[in-house]
Amino acid sequence: MFGVVLLIFTLYSAVISGTELTFELPDNEKQCFYEELEEGVTFHVDYQVIAGGNYDVDCFVTDPMNNVLYQERKKQYDSLTHTTAMTGVYKVCFSNEFSTFSHKTVYLDFRSGDQERLLPGMNKATSLTQIESTCLSIHEILKVVADSQTRYRLREAQDRIRAEDLNARVSYWSIGEAVIICVVSIGQVLMLKSFFKEKKTIST
Repeated sequence: MFGVVLLIFTLYSAVISGTELTFELPDNEKQCFYEELEEGVTFHVDYQVIAGGNYDVDCFVTDPMNNVLYQERKKQYDSLTHTTAMTGVYKVCFSNEFSTFSHKTVYLDFRSGDQERLLPGMNKATSLTQIESTCLSIHEILKVVADSQTRYRLREAQDRIRAEDLNARVSYWSIGEAVIICVVSIGQVLMLKSFFKEKKTIST
């Protein structure tokens, strides 16, 4: 069974190429990623803002002739599937130029290529053997597991960043309260001492 799973991973990685990364997008900045694709290739773009500001970013995709294939503004997450009409360099850009002080952390998943048959001879019209059916079942389950793990990782990263931000705010608020209490306490002590302090009388 381990050999079957290893074979599935090997064939799957040989057919579909992809890039998965998380990057920082500073305020008033734009970052672009380039991929050279052949004509008739289907590519998928998935992105999500996991930290920063209102969790939104501008995104647009262009073809080699600079025709806009996709354009969305102030989106937290979205996905795109497109089949190329020409050979050349395709561009995926993320813009945070509308933000003046908050930088963003963006997750990007770019995949290109069509999924072909896992094993040779599976294009025939005959019924699948038991091992072929098992391979297909395992392959589909692994894809679901991989997608679920990606969603959980993004959600965990987003929640962790929010928790760290909340913890920092609570810490700063506690320090501020402690400083205010100390100042008020010192002021009260000085005020009470002034009440019991003898006033000097001036004799003429």
